[in-house]
Amino acid sequence: MEHKPLSVAIIISSVLLVSLVAVGSLFLPSWGRIHVAPTQTVTVVGEAKSQEKSQIAVFSAGVNAFSDDKTVAVNDVNKKVEAIIQAVKVFGVTEEDIKTQSLNIYQNQDQYYEDGRQKYRPGQWNVSNTVEITLRNVDQASALAGVLTNTGANNVYGPNFTFDDTSEQATALLDAAFNNAKVKAEKVAQSTGQKLGKVVSVTEAGASQQPVPFYGRMEGGGGGGGAVEPGSGTVSKAVTVTFELR
Repeated sequence: MEHKPLSVAIIISSVLLVSLVAVGSLFLPSWGRIHVAPTQTVTVVGEAKSQEKSQIAVFSAGVNAFSDDKTVAVNDVNKKVEAIIQAVKVFGVTEEDIKTQSLNIYQNQDQYYEDGRQKYRPGQWNVSNTVEITLRNVDQASALAGVLTNTGANNVYGPNFTFDDTSEQATALLDAAFNNAKVKAEKVAQSTGQKLGKVVSVTEAGASQQPVPFYGRMEGGGGGGGAVEPGSGTVSKAVTVTFELR
């Protein structure tokens, strides 16, 4: 009998709580449903190109010699290579722009037959050395070709014309590429009856930033150098830009 008043109190409290919740709900404001509309965007690729004069010309000059005596062959090649390097330096090419491209020393194996069997015996020594020369004044390419072909080099290859540093041109092209992307995006927006909004993202497109070089080639083993033209190459940049549409 002592627990009855407590049970009655709990029941009354529960009824009051339910009533307050029900009444309170009548006075709560109605906020409506929350609906997040997806942002409409347009993604375009902007491109820009420029023709630039070739900046450097690369030559290679090689010497090879054969002899039964290894030392004689090596000394002969070394003497001729030193003459090539000296002539190139006198021409005006710096030491930093002259480097060894390849050096080979090996003994030929002569084939012969003995008692019906194929055999080999040591033959002459074959020694070769090739140096690579980078010319930074491409207008002097013809003159350097003439120097190289008169130095005793057995093989002269080049010039290969290309670019050295196009960072300045590339920076300017990035601005032009972005403007090209914006023009394309505006046309898309107009065609859909919308306006262009803010930029969502910008990404430089393409895996390579290297320009497309112009290649020239000349081979020679004697006589004067032929006329060569530096030509030009294309430097290009591309960006992928995403804009909001409003």
